[in-house]
Amino acid sequence: MKQLKKMNPRDNVAVALRPIAAGETLELDGITVTAAEDITQGHKIALTDLAPGQLVTKYGYPIGHTTAAISQGAWVHTHNIRTNLAGEEEYEYKPELHPVTYPKRNLTFNGYRRKNGKAGIRNDLYIIPTVGCVNGIAEQMLAEFRQLHPDLGTFDNVTVLKHPYGCSQLGDDHRMTRSILLDAVTHPNAGGVLVFGLGCENNIVSEFRSSLGEYDQERVKFLVAQEVGDEVEAGLALLEDLYEAAKNDKREPIPLSELNVGLKCGGSDGFSGITANPLLGAFSDFLISQGGTTVLTEVPEMFGAERMLMARAESQEVYEQIVSLINDFKHYFLSYGEPVYENPSPGNKAGGISTLEDKSLGCTQKAGSAPVVDVLKYSEKLRKKGLSLLEAPGNDLVASSALAAADCQLVLFTTGRGTPFGSFVPTVKVATNNELFSKKGHWMDFNAGPLLEKPMQEVLEDFISFVIEVASGRQTRNEENEVRELAIFKTGVTL
Repeated sequence: MKQLKKMNPRDNVAVALRPIAAGETLELDGITVTAAEDITQGHKIALTDLAPGQLVTKYGYPIGHTTAAISQGAWVHTHNIRTNLAGEEEYEYKPELHPVTYPKRNLTFNGYRRKNGKAGIRNDLYIIPTVGCVNGIAEQMLAEFRQLHPDLGTFDNVTVLKHPYGCSQLGDDHRMTRSILLDAVTHPNAGGVLVFGLGCENNIVSEFRSSLGEYDQERVKFLVAQEVGDEVEAGLALLEDLYEAAKNDKREPIPLSELNVGLKCGGSDGFSGITANPLLGAFSDFLISQGGTTVLTEVPEMFGAERMLMARAESQEVYEQIVSLINDFKHYFLSYGEPVYENPSPGNKAGGISTLEDKSLGCTQKAGSAPVVDVLKYSEKLRKKGLSLLEAPGNDLVASSALAAADCQLVLFTTGRGTPFGSFVPTVKVATNNELFSKKGHWMDFNAGPLLEKPMQEVLEDFISFVIEVASGRQTRNEENEVRELAIFKTGVTL
């Protein structure tokens, strides 16, 4: 097995691919390096002597500067480097479009064709509370429905999209709650939806229904608890109507070009930018080459790598949208008196990520090399084929929910530390390393660890096949574990 990984010829640090003991002699690109101290797997080692204040380079770009002299072979981490990022920056549109394309293969997945023409990869039944007050009753309703239909029949999953909001909210918070819930109602994975309200909330059902616009009345039903005697009995009757409407639904071949895939990472480690994130980047390029769509979010984890994304804007208009995306999120941080660059997390640091630039340069590799064709505001749905950026924070649940709400039928989620969560759409957990996949196989779906030994194209082919299997009905770990969640972004006051 290789000992060290240099991400770019310009780098002056390398990543330890296994634990390195003090005194070990290592060879890399004709350079001999003796480890000055023990270095944990996934962490960085200096390839040359670095002076105080010198730029530390990884992925070919600075990830910070030294805060003290660092000798060749020494451990390079948070104790001796610091971010170069400080505040708002000036940008200029300098296009650099070098997309990687793959031959067209006319692949298909077996999905569900909806009446509005969209394609779903699941036939799910959603109970969507308009307000958190009825979450418990919705769960009771779901439990009784499961007793009546223990095998779920035509439905792949039945989920209550629980959340704590829908009342005592103002302005953007109220708008965002309503918009995300409306997005869920019209999601192509939904074979049936029961919208369930209390009756006195400000996200009131009558207004919610008016905001929905045109919808399939056989597949979307509404219930207000305060307007009926036994709300569970009334709800079960509506769920039975939805069951009848969907009972003859069948999968059919659908072009891969109709697949919308969200790209997300969480619990990243030093291997994230070496294995799993580049794998998602290669898959993104492949899917876009087939006419499909991918979406990158986590705006705070674009900070430090945003110029690379701006250079990939397909037009001046898209470039300006990316600038607004970045600056608006910085203003959000600053409006609360919080530092813009309070990142990475303790888990990231333990895994070998030292600065936000280090994290962001690894994070953005999930988006491959395709041009950025559109920028979506939070809760907006996809408009264009290709690579879009989506406004959302780095928080795993909030960002994954935003990807799902944008009409991504599944989310690809890379992690080096591991996480059991899942969004309300299938959430494919991709391990960055073999150890995680072995230890947490009941959480993880795919192992990108073999990329340390195998060529990208070989692992990519396996991954393409796996994603098509998931899109055709293969359950993800979060589905098997009955972990499907919704989280909504909140920025304002609560009454």
